[in-house]
Amino acid sequence: MKIDGAVALVLGAAKGIGQAIGMALAKAGATVVLTYYDWPEDAARMRQELAALGGDHLALQVDLREPGQVAALMGEMRERFGQMDILVNNIERGGMPVVHGPYVPAQWELELATTLTAKWWVAHHAMPLLKAAGDAAMVTLSSIAGLVGRSGPAGLVFNDGYAAANRAVSSFTETWAREGAPEVRVNELMLGFVETRHAEGTRGWGLLSAEQREAIRTHTLLRRTGRLDDVVKAVFFLIEEAPFMTGSVLRLDGGYLLGGEPVPPMPPGVL
Repeated sequence: MKIDGAVALVLGAAKGIGQAIGMALAKAGATVVLTYYDWPEDAARMRQELAALGGDHLALQVDLREPGQVAALMGEMRERFGQMDILVNNIERGGMPVVHGPYVPAQWELELATTLTAKWWVAHHAMPLLKAAGDAAMVTLSSIAGLVGRSGPAGLVFNDGYAAANRAVSSFTETWAREGAPEVRVNELMLGFVETRHAEGTRGWGLLSAEQREAIRTHTLLRRTGRLDDVVKAVFFLIEEAPFMTGSVLRLDGGYLLGGEPVPPMPPGVL
């Protein structure tokens, strides 16, 4: 599908990855609706930048953990635009052990409600609008925490609940792909250590020692963390360049999951 002329909903767009995706879609010709909940100073800057682009874009404050507010958001999109062609399901709350320490019940509930349950409510209420578009795409962002868990160099960054929630997202991806077919392609973009998501630009990254940060980079085959532009390009690929892909998980982690161990040379052998 083409981004130019599409109507796109991007969640978690106050800053970081969500904002980068939303602005890139708008500059590519889409009409975008960007949601935010907290981070008021960042949200204010995002609204100013979005207004400067012109067009019929919207920035809305929504608590996506509340089903009623999610339903109201979809109603507003239906009334104002009559359609939704693209959904970027980018909502999460990752509690880093290095920041939050041991779990307390409130932290656990917040992570699960935001990272997992809110995604489900959004997809549930958005699916009729997406199917009505006839040729639509949903991209759900997740984390390699769902595969890595609280182990290795990532152990200071990924909480147990956050890891469990992200593993469950892949189950949702398959279910939504079945529900959306054939009108809606649903794919998952699984992120590794990316700036503003687990890496630079987060409070937790700043609390890691230089040695701990280097251990994460060393464990990553490409020896660096991801950039916002890496994520935007992958999202654009899933929307525009993957017409036969649905129910799939695209991992964007620089090879972190494979680890940084070298491959030894083959020893001498016999025929």
